[in-house]
Amino acid sequence: MSIFRSEKMSLYQLFLQNESAYRCMSELGELGCVEFRDLNSEATAFQRTFSAEVTRCNEMERKLRYIETQIVKEGVNIDELIDIPLAPLPKEMVDLEAALDKMDCELREINANAEALNKNFGSLTEMKFTLQNAENFLGDRESIFGVSSVNETTHSAVTPEDGLTQNNMQRFRFVTGVVNQEKAPGFERMLWRAGRGNIYLRIAPLSETLKDPVTGNDVLKSVFIAFYQGDQLKGRVKKICEGYHAALYPCPESSALRRETSIGVFSRLQDLTTILDQTKQHRHRVLEAAAKHLHTWVVKVRKIKGIYHTLNMLSVDVTSKALIAECWIPDADVQSVRLALKQGSEASDSAFPPILNELPTNAKPPTYFRTNKFTYGFQALVNAYGIANYREVNPGLYTIITFPFLFAVMFGDGGHALIVTMFASWMCLNEEKLSKVKGEVFGIIFGGRYIILLMGLFSIYTGFIYNDFFAKAFNIFGSAWVVNYPSEKHPGGQYLIGEGSMESAMLVPDRHYDVCPNKTTTRSYDFDNETDFQACGHYRQDPYPFGVDPVWVIAENKIVFLNSYKMKLSIIFGVFHMSFGIFLNLWNFTYFKRRLAILVEFLPRILFFWPLFGYMMSLMFLKWVKYGANKEERMLKSDCAPSILITFINMMLLSYGEDKTKPPNEECVTVFMFGDDEGVTQKTLQIAFVLIAVLSVPVLLLGTPLQFKMKEKRMKKARSSYSGSSGSSSRNGDPEDREPIVNSSTLSVETGGKQPEYKGDYDQNQGGSHDDEHNTFGDVMIYQSIHTIEFVLECISHTASYLRLWALSLAHSQLSEVLWFMVLRIGFKALPGYLGCISIFLTFGFWAGATVSILIAMEGMSAFLHTLRLHWVEFQSKFYKGEGVKFHAFHFKRVTADVKDD
Repeated sequence: MSIFRSEKMSLYQLFLQNESAYRCMSELGELGCVEFRDLNSEATAFQRTFSAEVTRCNEMERKLRYIETQIVKEGVNIDELIDIPLAPLPKEMVDLEAALDKMDCELREINANAEALNKNFGSLTEMKFTLQNAENFLGDRESIFGVSSVNETTHSAVTPEDGLTQNNMQRFRFVTGVVNQEKAPGFERMLWRAGRGNIYLRIAPLSETLKDPVTGNDVLKSVFIAFYQGDQLKGRVKKICEGYHAALYPCPESSALRRETSIGVFSRLQDLTTILDQTKQHRHRVLEAAAKHLHTWVVKVRKIKGIYHTLNMLSVDVTSKALIAECWIPDADVQSVRLALKQGSEASDSAFPPILNELPTNAKPPTYFRTNKFTYGFQALVNAYGIANYREVNPGLYTIITFPFLFAVMFGDGGHALIVTMFASWMCLNEEKLSKVKGEVFGIIFGGRYIILLMGLFSIYTGFIYNDFFAKAFNIFGSAWVVNYPSEKHPGGQYLIGEGSMESAMLVPDRHYDVCPNKTTTRSYDFDNETDFQACGHYRQDPYPFGVDPVWVIAENKIVFLNSYKMKLSIIFGVFHMSFGIFLNLWNFTYFKRRLAILVEFLPRILFFWPLFGYMMSLMFLKWVKYGANKEERMLKSDCAPSILITFINMMLLSYGEDKTKPPNEECVTVFMFGDDEGVTQKTLQIAFVLIAVLSVPVLLLGTPLQFKMKEKRMKKARSSYSGSSGSSSRNGDPEDREPIVNSSTLSVETGGKQPEYKGDYDQNQGGSHDDEHNTFGDVMIYQSIHTIEFVLECISHTASYLRLWALSLAHSQLSEVLWFMVLRIGFKALPGYLGCISIFLTFGFWAGATVSILIAMEGMSAFLHTLRLHWVEFQSKFYKGEGVKFHAFHFKRVTADVKDD
């Protein structure tokens, strides 16, 4: 079961012939269960054997990115990939490279031509508008001054009345052009300042938007005509036009020439329009042809690059005729790997088959869990904390249940959970279509769709337990409480809460329901006399069959009751959750055959935790069972129930004085929950539990260092005895007789060619690793001291940390009630008659939006993060080390698509 423990791994050495290496690696990439070690880690990227092929693949990827950009820009649909193509052969790589090079050159040539044509078209369009507006400008000038030539008179800032003669006007010149509309105000100010008011400018915005020939974006431009006098101003005007990137266009002086020029420009624009349409159609056809094969080309190039990148990790033997690889393979997939290598060798017609040999090693194997689309999300939560050590117990298996359950305890509203469940079900039912949706945030949510689904289902269950659906309760089975108060208006009659002067009433559970006349399950009773009324109780003595009684929704002490219930429940869940984590540590010790660690690690931990916090949990169950408002004995009434927190504090402080053991009132008799009234039994048991917990601390502190010390002495003694025996044999005997009895070759033979399983990695909270010779006794002592102090303190802090289950549940229910009473209920009573439909519609919209955004999204995220913390810190710290190395197999899914099953 690889989800409970990681797959068993072995290190293998692989020999591949040069001619079959590519095909064999392609088969292994399709299989996806081999992780290769880099045997050329000291070499640079350019010093590796197949660096030239990788460079060619990078170049093809660059061309494919360019083609894809052009296709997306054109708006052409890219065909989805139905069948994943196999990795092409090396000779097919040349054909693919040539096809991509041809496509890239053709597209670049088309784009360059189109850009030049667009620039020419834009220039002619601007010139057309310039001539049209210049005709208007100059026509206005001729109508004012009554002259027929453009360069003989002008519309300047100086009027004829100011003394402007015809000869002076003949010396005025003008330039026309186009400038960006956003630069026009600055352009006008600059001309005014540069000419000191001697340059007259007319600007008119174009009615149509123009296209930028490079980017293709819409650009707003304005046509201008500037009048000036003299060569000096002419130079200034042209420099300012260059600075503002204004395009200048020639404008004939006479009206006839302008009309003739306009006709020529219009004719050229028509020709360019035809050419541009044909260019666009040709470009569209080319991109459509490319879009049909784009994904196939991308997959092929990535597979080729992945193969050569992996081959670069292999070393070349001394004859340069074979490649040598070292790889990790799961034991369950060894036969599949051998079959894949055989197929690759046969496909390449190699004379020598690949050779796969197992290597003995002390290296740390990678961690590999087989997951599917359901377990992937839960395993990802665990991996985010840390990768499990090799063959360490994986908390991901239990997270599938504990994570949504603890979330549901905090979320706890059946109505909100129903919305969450519907959303997650929609994602699960449409997962094939939604998997293609891009987006980082949605990708995270979609990846955890099964987590969200279980969280919703578990929250529906806790919603039934809390009897909470959108802050309302359902009376499915009939409340266990009845109201039998007589009405003040009608003595002897029926009474409902809220009638008469009595607005609230205390329901008393301690009277006998059996003596009630006309015993029914209705809310009220008929009484023949006062005696029957006083004898009849309000509680039917049978609790609500499932969950919280709906009567608590209208009770004034609802929060007091639910707080006490949920606080105790949180501590109980916390004790069981952490205890389970400690027992998982026992499985680790058992599997890795660290039997002494069971005595010096597991037993001290459990003997410290359970006598204290397990005992406190037992007192909670005892208090629920023994004490109650319906008990007949006075000392067992609810007000006589001792405080568990005070009892636990007195137990830890061994404080049993008269002031500490005094009951809250004389009728309660004692504060002890079991045993005799003097509390001898309970005090004795509590003192024994404290002593057991205290005595387990030194065992936890000193057990592992002393174990390490004894192991160190045994190793020294063994080395000294071995050196002494080897010295005597060197003086008396042949060197061949000094060979060790057991070596690696005989070990392989004795184990059937299979190396013993690696078990030296796991060392939970220890001061050493599998190579203890690198540690000292001082290191182990310091390390164990830190972890002992940490464990003792975290037992208290982590138990209190589970109170977040109660806190978030309380916050969620109170926020839900606030939205109901302060928003939706007001809408029901805001307006009378049919006008109430309007208020209900508006308030319901606000209530629904706040419910989804605050109570479901924000509160759901808060509960999710708190649940994650409870698993990472409180649960996993008891047994999970999380210092492993993830298994990264060479798999084509990693280079062609998102991997959902690692």
